[in-house]
Amino acid sequence: MPKHDDELEEMRRVAAGESSASSRRGPRPTGRVSMAMVAARAGVSGQTVSRVVNDSPRVDPATRERVEEAMAELGYRPHRAARALRTGRSETLGVVAQTLATVGNSALLQAVAEAAEARGYALAVVTLGAEGRIGEAFDRLHDQGVDGAIVLNEASALARDADPAGLALVVVDAPADPRFTVIGTDHAAGARAATAHLLDRGASTVHHLAGPEGSFAAAERERGWREELTARGLRIPDPVRGDWSAGSGHDRGGVLAADASVEAVFAANDQMALGLLRALADRGRRIPDDVAVLGFDDIADAAEFRPPLATIRQDFAALGEQAVRLVVDRVEGRDVSDPALLTPALIVRASA
Repeated sequence: MPKHDDELEEMRRVAAGESSASSRRGPRPTGRVSMAMVAARAGVSGQTVSRVVNDSPRVDPATRERVEEAMAELGYRPHRAARALRTGRSETLGVVAQTLATVGNSALLQAVAEAAEARGYALAVVTLGAEGRIGEAFDRLHDQGVDGAIVLNEASALARDADPAGLALVVVDAPADPRFTVIGTDHAAGARAATAHLLDRGASTVHHLAGPEGSFAAAERERGWREELTARGLRIPDPVRGDWSAGSGHDRGGVLAADASVEAVFAANDQMALGLLRALADRGRRIPDDVAVLGFDDIADAAEFRPPLATIRQDFAALGEQAVRLVVDRVEGRDVSDPALLTPALIVRASA
């Protein structure tokens, strides 16, 4: 029987009430799965399937669940272009990043991609590079018809000075702004916890291998470090500044390694901490006996450093899910307010 006739027969069985639990459960079909096939599997009309696909409120929860189970069993994927015509939305989100070369940005992008996929949204990614023209990035995303956009980390500073081109925006790590929703990690609290841990293990003060100027996250981590030292009445050394890369951690960390008074270093991210570990080893300084080192992020390889790196863990998965949920809420017209910052966790390992 031709494929078109198969679908008509399925629709006829549904209309005649002939479908049953046993007939709906069967092997997953090959080829394109139609709404009629989903309707037959779920024991509902094609119109009901259409309402579920378009997120209509006119479907009771039990029926919606049955239809969604049938979609999952059959591998049904709504046609994105057809849905865009019906709903006026492309179901595509933009992501704007300064660069994807840093591990933190890559980890957050992965989390955003997984959360978007779970909600049926595609991604369009724009990187800014050295010139950082975020206004042009917004224009490009607007021309691509994205429904909303998520701005990552370093690019957040540029978002304050750019026209968002009518896009629904969620910005990661930025000061509050009425034009968009702000989310992020409590970097200052994480930095205070890192500094406190290094002091509690006996250091007279803590040096800081800081992130680049202009980065909101770097500034907040530096603020937390300063606040903890100030609260204890301790000397605040001049920070040494890198650019998030392991190379800059090695280069700038050499200054710290050459200073015999340095007992403990809080590095603003794990990549710079890695470079610092090498710089200290080059000078023959033992870790943590001579110098304790603690990073930030808890990247996937942090536990494999030599020695394993103590660090502050960011929950990138939770941050990505939150970003996608909130931008979709803005796109779909739901009320959205800036949520509480996510609290990072101290991870103690052999380096500190």
